[in-house]
Amino acid sequence: MRQIIFAFLVALCVGSVTELRAQNIQLHYDFGRSLYDKECSGRPLWTTTVEKFHPDEFGSTFFFVDMDYTSSGVTSAYWEIARELKFWKGPFSAHIEYNGGLAKGFSYNNAYLGGVTYTQNDASFSKGFTLSAMYKYIQKHPSPNNFQITGTWYLHSRDRLFTLSGFADLWREETQYGKLIFLSEPQLWLNLNRLKGVSDKFNLSVGSEVELSHNFGGRDGFYAIPTIALKWTLN
Repeated sequence: MRQIIFAFLVALCVGSVTELRAQNIQLHYDFGRSLYDKECSGRPLWTTTVEKFHPDEFGSTFFFVDMDYTSSGVTSAYWEIARELKFWKGPFSAHIEYNGGLAKGFSYNNAYLGGVTYTQNDASFSKGFTLSAMYKYIQKHPSPNNFQITGTWYLHSRDRLFTLSGFADLWREETQYGKLIFLSEPQLWLNLNRLKGVSDKFNLSVGSEVELSHNFGGRDGFYAIPTIALKWTLN
């Protein structure tokens, strides 16, 4: 969950519908240790995520903060903040972003990104996607000048009982395993306030996320790590 970037909220029409503001808190239980005992033996079992999306007349701001927990407390914290800038009509916006964090015994290199985002939604905002192409500068990295391509998507069922959302990142970063890293985290949510007899103000969702990665997090090769999760959306 260290890069739950943009999810479906950023895929909403940037800056054109200012009432579409959202914030949510997620709690994930991670099955990495169970599936990859050797490679993920020290992987935390619990992660909380706070996300916020806020559009305005000049674009939108999105950020999230991840915190990983063990029995001794918080072991790492990671955050990303991104701004879409748009002073014109059309599907394109300028994109700036920062990534960074701190873990037990080390800190993540500061990463600064800039580029262009393309956004597409249907008229009812029941489905949509974004695609961003960015230059990525990783501070104090042996090879600091890189690129990143990010896609996000969201899809609501007709009654909005289910939501499918997620992102996929592909970026260049020289590591001992190669020069390209891939990370995707699709999520599926059951929105309980859409069930018959449940208050529409009961904004709890239950679901799952799957971390699909290649050469990510100091691991060589491909990994698929699922979670079970709860999400509370704040209006």
